[in-house]
Amino acid sequence: MDSFSFYVKLGFEHISDFAGYDHMLFLVALCAIYRIQQWKSILVLVTAFTIGHSVTLILSTLDIFTIASNIIEFLIPVTIFLTAINNVSDSNLEANGIKMNKNYSMALFFGFIHGMGFSNYFKALLMESSDVAMPLLGFNIGIEIGQILVVFIIVSIAYLFISKLGVKHRDWNLFISGAAAGVSLIFMFENKIW
Repeated sequence: MDSFSFYVKLGFEHISDFAGYDHMLFLVALCAIYRIQQWKSILVLVTAFTIGHSVTLILSTLDIFTIASNIIEFLIPVTIFLTAINNVSDSNLEANGIKMNKNYSMALFFGFIHGMGFSNYFKALLMESSDVAMPLLGFNIGIEIGQILVVFIIVSIAYLFISKLGVKHRDWNLFISGAAAGVSLIFMFENKIW
């Protein structure tokens, strides 16, 4: 299990597997306010998220910093809920510079939380392997490739509804963000820590 390509494939499968629907739902909420023409901003946003979860994945794998998995399983839907609320909280839904910086900061911070979710899975894969650098790099690259694919699909669907079917961007954002917020509330109650 030391093959770099093995870990890239595992990272890709982990994020693109429908069993990881909580991470996909976060990406859906994260992209709901953007149009396909803003692909550069979306790419930077997803990369900020990746940087965040990569840092905590490294820290957790090396046993430098960990949080109990039940807390993380509760916090992941909280990140989805807060992202969805952020999408609709501004009356001007266009992503201006200030809002973009706020969104990048949120994506980075929420990436820290999602990284803890990835870490338990990744630690189980490593077992007794002494070399963690290459597997970590491969796994993170695989996750980033998977996220970009998921985001491409999300943005393409949004483009179809907005540009081809005439759905207003504001309505799209409200619907997607509202649905993400509703589902995340269900996840929070299923994973409650009190």
